[in-house]
Amino acid sequence: RGFVKRKFSLPSGIAMEGKVSEVRIDMPLPKETCSICIDDNISAIQMFSVDICGHRFCSECVKRYIEAKLLEGNRLTCPYDGCHLELRYQSCVNLLTDELKKIWKQRIIEDLIPVTERVYCPNPRCSALMSVKELSIIKSTEESGVRRLCVKCREPFCINCKVRWHHDITCDNYKILHPNPVANDTKLEALANKEMWRQCTKCQNMIELSEGCATVQCRCGHTFCYRCGANAGCCPHGHNFYDLRTGRLLYRPWCAALWTLVLLVVTVAGIVASVVCIILHFVRKK
Repeated sequence: RGFVKRKFSLPSGIAMEGKVSEVRIDMPLPKETCSICIDDNISAIQMFSVDICGHRFCSECVKRYIEAKLLEGNRLTCPYDGCHLELRYQSCVNLLTDELKKIWKQRIIEDLIPVTERVYCPNPRCSALMSVKELSIIKSTEESGVRRLCVKCREPFCINCKVRWHHDITCDNYKILHPNPVANDTKLEALANKEMWRQCTKCQNMIELSEGCATVQCRCGHTFCYRCGANAGCCPHGHNFYDLRTGRLLYRPWCAALWTLVLLVVTVAGIVASVVCIILHFVRKK
């Protein structure tokens, strides 16, 4: 292990006395360095190469990287700093456990459905992902037209209220009778308030921003202010940079630009004034 065997045979037509059939020379495999763990003693067969960009890392680091990204729900891009090319499932499948394969396949299915068209089965034992377009093909047997069957568990639910089917009651009456969110929604809301997450007003997805510009863009394309939730440009917060956990203003690009402009104007005015004074001085002498 760690060595490669190479065979050397004599060219045909050359006769030598004695019995020499082949020569075997054990040569060590070249070593490479993983830019993630900085281990410089890794053999070539233990390295993983990203098929699109060709960046190479040790297989163990890539495996841990993929697992962390999948569990966090983030995009799977090349681990190389500054490279934004996405990893392909087929090229990474040998590094994945059965659980990670399942999560990645589910991610691929989700990515095929626009965020604003995603519907999840309200049955906690199922939670299957469906699309509004897919469910619109299924005709409802109810007069209200909002009753649907989950494509996986086949349990009925209300596509309007996103809850299990409410028998003999309209959506408006259901919302009046159930003004408070369910237990899981309450826990999510409490966690969101604690971590200072914001909910997109268009697709209702939760967004987390640790620091940076207060104007953010959701993956559905909607742009809004992270501080107050208003549409971009409809609040006084602008493109200020905040540390959202402390509320401290880090940087104001517009303020810096204005201050630079003021300094430039003052400098130019000073130069012009000096030139005028010099000209007037020489004129008076004459």
